[in-house]
Amino acid sequence: MSSLVQSVDWLAIAPPTIVAVVGLVVLVADLFVSEARKPLLGLLPVAGLAVATLMLLPLLDADRSTFCLVGDEGVCSYTADRFTLVIQFLVLGGALLAALLSVTALKDEGKRLPEGEYWFLFLSSTAGAALLPASRDLATLVVALEVASLPAFALVGLRHGDRRSSEAALKFFLSSVTATAVSLLGISFVYAATGTLHLTLVAERVQHVDGQLHTLTQTGVVLTLVGFAFKTAAAPFHFWVPDTYVGAPLPIAAYLSVVGKAVGFSGLILVTVVALPSYADVWGPALAALAALTMTVGNVGALGQQAARAYSAVRLLAWSSVGQAGYLLVPIAAAAYSGDAERSIGSTVAYALMYGAVNLGAFAVAALVGRAHRLNRVADYRGLYASSPLTALLLGFFLLCLAGLPPGVIGLFAKVTVFSAAVDAGLGWLAVVMAVNVVIGLVYYLRWTALLFRVPEGEPVKHRLPAPLTAALALTGVLGIALSGAPQLVLRFTGTGLF
Repeated sequence: MSSLVQSVDWLAIAPPTIVAVVGLVVLVADLFVSEARKPLLGLLPVAGLAVATLMLLPLLDADRSTFCLVGDEGVCSYTADRFTLVIQFLVLGGALLAALLSVTALKDEGKRLPEGEYWFLFLSSTAGAALLPASRDLATLVVALEVASLPAFALVGLRHGDRRSSEAALKFFLSSVTATAVSLLGISFVYAATGTLHLTLVAERVQHVDGQLHTLTQTGVVLTLVGFAFKTAAAPFHFWVPDTYVGAPLPIAAYLSVVGKAVGFSGLILVTVVALPSYADVWGPALAALAALTMTVGNVGALGQQAARAYSAVRLLAWSSVGQAGYLLVPIAAAAYSGDAERSIGSTVAYALMYGAVNLGAFAVAALVGRAHRLNRVADYRGLYASSPLTALLLGFFLLCLAGLPPGVIGLFAKVTVFSAAVDAGLGWLAVVMAVNVVIGLVYYLRWTALLFRVPEGEPVKHRLPAPLTAALALTGVLGIALSGAPQLVLRFTGTGLF
């Protein structure tokens, strides 16, 4: 008789486990630390996230799985393969940079942001985000998605006495709860048709469902896609993004723009390419249409931002992130038509790594400028080069990377990779839409970049760089420059190993 007691591969689950444990430690430590020493609590999350990121290194040797079915070790709920590790690197690295931004933000906010609760919620969300790419059954996938999302609602509305923050949290909460409900309904339809939650078994059984259940399965696929479209900020389910980014503490906006997207896109990849490849004729055209609509809505929204409007810099980054989500959707849609789905998914992951590094860098500069200009308008960046030359050069570099122009070679490389994925899959019309949107993006990215080097109005404002902000800028700058010097390393690193 086989044993029902499973052994746990602690090394495989170490990265999300370390983050969760550090979150609990911070919550308990907050009870015993005096108010004067509360800022020291930030050292624990930064150290914990750094250790969790380093724990990915021992997992590079071979794929590892745990929580497998008794009697069938090939069907598991948690798998640490190349795809998992790359997304976990993006999640943990992005959370580490957002934590560095948070240390300064918490100090500036004073008692408006409670430190213990902030760090506990932040680390809880990160633990869920790190768990999701390793999930290989629908139940674990949904649980990880909600563990990543629920603390994020509270983080957006955590600032005491701020009406904008409360409204942003409410919009974020309502849209995300709706997305979860729709996803769960879709997943329940898929489960009803296949009788299993494990992704690999779903992929096998869904090909042989009874003819009477075919419509039910198709409906389940569509509803699941709609739910994840909310999570990825795909149009027309993107309406919560600008207000949420403006109302949230800036480090949380940065976190949502990168880690939140990593969560949504990794879940979308697992559901479509791994669990439902035989329904590519359903999700392929749907994702292609979503990609075209999302990149167009995002870029047009960013183009329409007025430089003198309050919080226009954050709003521009928010609309830009919607546009970038459209580019990220293109290779996933291409995977439905391509004979090499793994290569297509590798293009999305490569683009996500580039976007994560440079977008967090742009948010780091926005956090720095926002310390002197609370309204954080695009107009406030005029003449930044006169007061902070290195900061202005870094922001210009990040914006050029997002635009896909030299010297931001990594941005150009990532866009060409995504473009070629669409062309190779026979989606010529989508490649044309992307090309038009890249041109639209050039306008607002270059307009902001040019503003950095114009003559400032009045005396230049000196921006003092705290150590955590300096570290975040240095890390993102070095990573962006290094990848621009050797962009081929990204695709080599992002072999997904999903198949």
